[in-house]
Amino acid sequence: MKMNKIVLMILILMAGTSITRAQDELSPERKQAIDSLALEKVRDLSKYVSIIGNKNTPWSEANRVIDRAEELFMQGAEIGVSSLARPDVLYYNVRNYFERLMRLNYDRVEIEWYKIEYVSDLQRQPDGTYVGVITIFQRFSGYDREGGLVYQDTTKKDITVYVKRKETQIGGRIIGFWDVLLGDIRVKETSS
Repeated sequence: MKMNKIVLMILILMAGTSITRAQDELSPERKQAIDSLALEKVRDLSKYVSIIGNKNTPWSEANRVIDRAEELFMQGAEIGVSSLARPDVLYYNVRNYFERLMRLNYDRVEIEWYKIEYVSDLQRQPDGTYVGVITIFQRFSGYDREGGLVYQDTTKKDITVYVKRKETQIGGRIIGFWDVLLGDIRVKETSS
C-alpha cells in the first residue's frame, strides 16, 4: 500500500512537471509575438540612444531617459564602445555607458541604428530561458561648433536577448507571462 502511494506521488509530480514544461515551450504564435516585442525593445533603445546623445536634450530629460533605457536590460549587462582610433573595445555597465554618451565632447552628435534584425533564432537554455541575438548597425557622427564633421564610424553590434517566464499576482490570481530583456551589446566590427 505504501509503495502504491509513492508511485502515485511520483506520477503526479511527473505530470505536473510535464505541464510546466509545456507552458515553458513557445508556440510559433507566441514566439512570433516575443520576437516582435524583442525587436520593439531594441527600437526603443535606439530612440533612447539618440535622445541621450543629443546635445540639445536637457540634462534632466536625458537622465529620465537613461532610467527608462536601463529598464530594458538584465542586471549586469554591458555595452561595448569602439573607435577607429584604437583597436580594443571597451565595455561599460549600462548606466555608465549612457552617462558617458551624454558627456561626449562634441557640439552635436547624431546616432542612427539601422538593419535591425535577428541573426540567431531563440534557443531554449537548460534553465528554461530562451536566448537569441539581434544584430544592428550603428552610424555615429560627431560635429564641432561650426557644424563640421569631426568623427564618424559605422559599428556592427550584436545584442543578446533573454526571454524568461515570469509570474505576477493580479487580483489574487497568479498569472504567468514571458518577459524580454536585453543583455550585453557586443561590438563585432567598426569601420569608417
